[in-house]
Amino acid sequence: MRKTAKFGTVLVILVLVILMGMISGCAKKEVKPLNFALSGNPDTLDPQKTSGTLTFQTVKSIYDTLAEPDENGVIVPALAESWDVSADSLTWTFHLKKGVKFHNGDAFTSADVKATVKRMLAEETGSPHNKEFGIISSMDTPDELTIVFKLSSPQASFLASMASGWSAILPKSLIDNGHDFDSLPVGTGPFTLEEWVRDSKVVLTKNEDYWMKGLPKLDKIILNIIPESSIQVQGLISGQIDIVFIIDSDDIPMLKANSDVKLEDNLTALIMVMPMNTGVAPLDDLRVRQAINYAIDKQKILDIAYGGGEPIGTFMDRGNAYYKDFTDLYPYNPEKAKQLLKEAGVGDDVELKLYLPQNYALHVKAGEMYQEMLTQVGLNVKIQLIDWSTWISDVYRASKFDLTVIGHTGKLDPNGTLRGYGEGKYVQWMNADAASLIKEAAITSKYEDRKALYDQALEIMAKEVPFVYLGSSYRTTGFRTDVSGFRITPNLDTFDFRWTEFK
Repeated sequence: MRKTAKFGTVLVILVLVILMGMISGCAKKEVKPLNFALSGNPDTLDPQKTSGTLTFQTVKSIYDTLAEPDENGVIVPALAESWDVSADSLTWTFHLKKGVKFHNGDAFTSADVKATVKRMLAEETGSPHNKEFGIISSMDTPDELTIVFKLSSPQASFLASMASGWSAILPKSLIDNGHDFDSLPVGTGPFTLEEWVRDSKVVLTKNEDYWMKGLPKLDKIILNIIPESSIQVQGLISGQIDIVFIIDSDDIPMLKANSDVKLEDNLTALIMVMPMNTGVAPLDDLRVRQAINYAIDKQKILDIAYGGGEPIGTFMDRGNAYYKDFTDLYPYNPEKAKQLLKEAGVGDDVELKLYLPQNYALHVKAGEMYQEMLTQVGLNVKIQLIDWSTWISDVYRASKFDLTVIGHTGKLDPNGTLRGYGEGKYVQWMNADAASLIKEAAITSKYEDRKALYDQALEIMAKEVPFVYLGSSYRTTGFRTDVSGFRITPNLDTFDFRWTEFK
């Protein structure tokens, strides 16, 4: 009888334990990830080793910078709570936030900032941004929360550089140990990397110790790598995808009719172009580049391929305060194009390869339209589809192309947009006058004086046409109706998920 009673007591306790476990399990917050459609693989997750937009769009959630643009594009404090600039603009003193931690638990200090900038300047790092910081003559860290930069000459864009994605701060301890930031990023950002499965997904998990109180609001983000726009849209309709960054104009009517989806439109800071490699024949002939520009109906390509936009006539986004309009230089004129090609002795016996990044459906569509228009004036253009990593390595870094199609993201300062042009860059365009004007503008502080210098440089670029300057496109972003708070960083077009949540 006692054994039966004892067994019954044990059974009751066991049932209570199970029930308590079930209740505890039910009480746990259900993690609902936000599923985002990413159009391709980042080429790396190391912010200092790339110029790739996809990388900066991804690592914006992992890293922080000393300063950052707010919703209106005004540069405000981030990891630095304030800064002082000397009267001669040669000394910049940043006062850092206290209590910030890296994802690996290290405390954020001025030593990390110094190590990060030294790494970016080191030739062995191979950063495409090292020249931008070449004006730094010294860095001093008088205490753990202060860093002082001394510049060799004034640089109007220095703060904008420190607020850009490639100036993300890395932990000194990992830099010293040769850590692999390419695939294992560690920052102070709102999310940590859970996993990166190439060609599949990037999974980000909430940083519980993030320095901005109450943020981020999401527990997890899954960046689903989906190059095909049609599959992105299908996912948005079915609810498997919560946000599609760019909606093809062909899909807008269907999505507008869907009550579970909402659309938002805005004019981008993108500079949509067809770059021409001026270092190879026949594109080294100005007449050929002019002919190509006359052959293109810009508004038609903007409307059909990109869903609308504002044409531009030089290398600056339409809404920029430094933009100057030169669209009247090369209006759509196919007959003029034929005349110039005849003068240059170029016909369909010369083949031009047009390399298109296949993960960007809008660029592919635009490329097909460029091909058709150029064919109509007698040029022989062949399309070659390539993946994003190949575009970065072969086209952008090695200039192995004739023609390509891309959208350059805006920058926080015009120096970031124009620096290096006239001295080659990937279009291999050389012009000493333009290069000199761009360099002079970079060290000029007064807006009116800078504007006058940039106007001259942009006019040279407009006339010499190392690009077909298409325009700044409108962008339509698609959301499930229960998603709110998604932000796009002004000018940089990076994704800011800190305020994103499900309603």
